[in-house]
Amino acid sequence: MAATATAGAMPTAAPDAERMDPKRLIAFFAMVFGMFMSILDIQIVSASLAEIQAGLSAGSDEIGWVQTSYLIAEVIMIPLSGTLARIVSTRVLFSVSAAGFTIASALAATATNIDQMIVYRALQGFIGGGMIPSVFAAAFTIFPPSKRSIVSPIIGLVATLAPTIGPTVGGYLSHAFSWHWLFLVNIIPGIIVTIITWNLIDFDKPELSLFKKFDWYGLLSMAVFLGALEYVLEEGNANDWFSDEYILMGAIASGIGALVFFYRAFTVDFPVVDLRAFSNRNFAFGSLFSFVMGIGLYGLTYLYPLYLGRIRGYDSLMIGETMFVSGLAMFLTAPVAGKLSTKLDPRFMMMIGFASFATGTYMMSKLTADWDFYELLAPQILRGVGLMLCMVPINNVALGTLTPDRIRGASGLFNLTRNLGGAVGLAAINTILTQRQQEHYARLSEHVQWNNPEALDRLQSMQNNFDAHGLDGATIAIQKMSGIVTQQATILSFIDVFIILTALFGTLVFCALLIKKPQTAPGGGGGGH
Repeated sequence: MAATATAGAMPTAAPDAERMDPKRLIAFFAMVFGMFMSILDIQIVSASLAEIQAGLSAGSDEIGWVQTSYLIAEVIMIPLSGTLARIVSTRVLFSVSAAGFTIASALAATATNIDQMIVYRALQGFIGGGMIPSVFAAAFTIFPPSKRSIVSPIIGLVATLAPTIGPTVGGYLSHAFSWHWLFLVNIIPGIIVTIITWNLIDFDKPELSLFKKFDWYGLLSMAVFLGALEYVLEEGNANDWFSDEYILMGAIASGIGALVFFYRAFTVDFPVVDLRAFSNRNFAFGSLFSFVMGIGLYGLTYLYPLYLGRIRGYDSLMIGETMFVSGLAMFLTAPVAGKLSTKLDPRFMMMIGFASFATGTYMMSKLTADWDFYELLAPQILRGVGLMLCMVPINNVALGTLTPDRIRGASGLFNLTRNLGGAVGLAAINTILTQRQQEHYARLSEHVQWNNPEALDRLQSMQNNFDAHGLDGATIAIQKMSGIVTQQATILSFIDVFIILTALFGTLVFCALLIKKPQTAPGGGGGGH
């Protein structure tokens, strides 16, 4: 709307239209910071689950729910936020979300048992989820297209940097203070964001009359569909997938929820999520790329710490310090990506980004048990640079050609695809790691037999070494040998995952050619229909 007005304005008015209202700028940056806190909170906690488990005396099967409850709640709220923003306005939705997130963070810090923590984390995820899409929607409605080269890298950086530096921040906080600070750290910034956004956001007006038409059945079916799907993906591998009755029930519930949700979305007058944005080819492709970016972003944020912890024996702070390289690479690439987005065809830019990411994962396929900071340096830089070069054009391609009235609902869907990509990616990665490790272990064990002279020599020398120290050499030598085989099997399973990721991102290099070159139409009002 505002953007279309800009297009039709007299030439003399153009400089005014291009000049940003400082109030709106401050409000936007406060929103960006709120989104940063909400996304960061997932990874901050994941790096320090062991400390929380000890602090709450929780079982190893229970502690995972600190993450799962947050993700399930967030994944329900993200697509819903577009509809809520239309009903109550972006100002009310965002500032209430920021306030609620802050209160839920304070409650999580006071949790005395695992049940309380799970409830508070679910509240945190649900309320915080409302902040993320609002930022994307605001960026594409309040800024003129000429400012996109500045705005898009900022939100792209925040959406990718927060999960990447999460382990570093989480490791530092739980080491230097205590796990309570993983949540307390949100309180002061949360209060500031709430006050600024409540007073300064004025992007749109509420349409309270729509509340009468709100599709409660659509909301319920979406909650069942996405919530159960997230549960199945999070818990599936640990519980041996469909041989577990809860996973099976979750999958059935998700399927039924999906049928009801899609039926309602296409038949009711005012659906809970507007799926018509997918009729825009660029938005559909942008969402597909965002889904795969979720696999790469969350998958590698999971794989690197897993390798460093399991094989190298690093603690959360050391893992964070090693992983910081990716975040730094993203931070330094963001302004470059912004500049390039005004000069390069976005499809070409995506191809460079995907190729950079694929090169990084290909280098990781040469992994050994001795790899440390310096061996991981180049793959991490390539990953950080690749993510930034992809994110900016993907955001522009997906949301840049939609009409302003479509963007609110579409940005929720767009962000949902990234989160679902992460969930699907982690489930697939975990399953592949488990299955391939078992397979590699069986293969390697075939060579460590009593009829293999090399294996016997190694075993004998280890046994003699331990015997010389007055220990039970034979037993310890066999345990050590088993440990070596397990470690090698684990590394080979990591390599398999990196090869699959290389193939996936290599394929995307060619898929980028299927997108239509987005028109730089004023106000992004191009092919929205």
